[in-house]
Amino acid sequence: MLNTTLPEIKTYGEYKTHNYGVNCLYVELGPVTLYYSYKTIVAFTHKGTRTVCENCWGNTTGKHLNWLDGRDHENRVPRHEFEAKLVDVLKEHNLV
Repeated sequence: MLNTTLPEIKTYGEYKTHNYGVNCLYVELGPVTLYYSYKTIVAFTHKGTRTVCENCWGNTTGKHLNWLDGRDHENRVPRHEFEAKLVDVLKEHNLV
């Protein structure tokens, strides 16, 4: 039998029920943690640093982003830059 830990999908945020929590999920893939709002990756953590995308969606995803960065809007990354950084990190670990 393999001694492997499979990734688990977990929730983040402050929803009081799991009905809504299914829309703010994260998964740890080795050294990379991907944070989702609905089906979109909106933040990731790598080497102890969390990178959060700017809000180019709506109010609910904005709430998710606030949970992830504590309302630190100044350090959010423009979408095109966020996607490029994410691809680089995923490639570094052979995840794409």
